[in-house]
Amino acid sequence: MNLTETLLESRLVAIVRGISREAAVTAGQGMTEGGIRLMEVTLNTTGAHDIIADWRERHEGQAYVGAGTVLNVQMAREAVAAGAQFLVSPNVDLSVIEYAVEQGVEIWPGAMTPTEIVAAYEAGAKVVKLFPMASLGIPYLREIKAPLNHIPLLATGGANLDNIAEYYAAGAAAVGLGSALLPKEALASGNHEQIAACTRAFVDAAKIKE
Repeated sequence: MNLTETLLESRLVAIVRGISREAAVTAGQGMTEGGIRLMEVTLNTTGAHDIIADWRERHEGQAYVGAGTVLNVQMAREAVAAGAQFLVSPNVDLSVIEYAVEQGVEIWPGAMTPTEIVAAYEAGAKVVKLFPMASLGIPYLREIKAPLNHIPLLATGGANLDNIAEYYAAGAAAVGLGSALLPKEALASGNHEQIAACTRAFVDAAKIKE
C-alpha cells in the first residue's frame, strides 16, 4: 500500500508544530498507540529533522513520518535525507511537486483556489491539501468539491471532534489535525496515554462512513 492509499484509507494526518524533541517522543508514542498512521512535523519546528529521524526509528512499521511546511526544493531534499516519507506544503510550488514525483515521494501541496488545486493535481500531486480550512469553512469545501470531485482533498485546519464528521460529509477525503490531538497538559507531563485516548477518538470518528 502506498502512502496516498494509506491516507485515503485512514482519512487522517497528524500535524505537529513547534514542539521540542523530548515532547515529540511523547507525542509520537501517544499518537501511534492511538492508531495514527501518518505523522507530520513541520520544518519550521526547531529540530524538525531530528524529530523525523527519531520517529522513523521508533515507529517503523506503525506509522509513516513526513515533513510539513516544505517551501522549496532544498527543504524537500533535506527532509527526505532526514527520513521523511511524505511531504506537505502550505502552497503550490511546481518545482517541489516535480522533485517529489521524480524521487517517488508522496507530496500533498496546499492550495486554496480551484486554479491552485487543479494546477497541483495536474503537476502530479495525488491529493491536494485544502488550506486554510479554519478560515475557508465547511461550506467552501462543499462548494469546491462540486466541480472538482475527482481530486481528493486533505482538509487542514479547524477540525475537532465536534465537527470532523461535517468535514467528511462535505467531501474531505482526509483531515489534517494539529493541536486537537495533543492536549498541552499531556505534552507537558509526558502523558502519552492521554494523547493516545484523544487520538483514538479521532481515529474512531474517521472510520464512520456517511
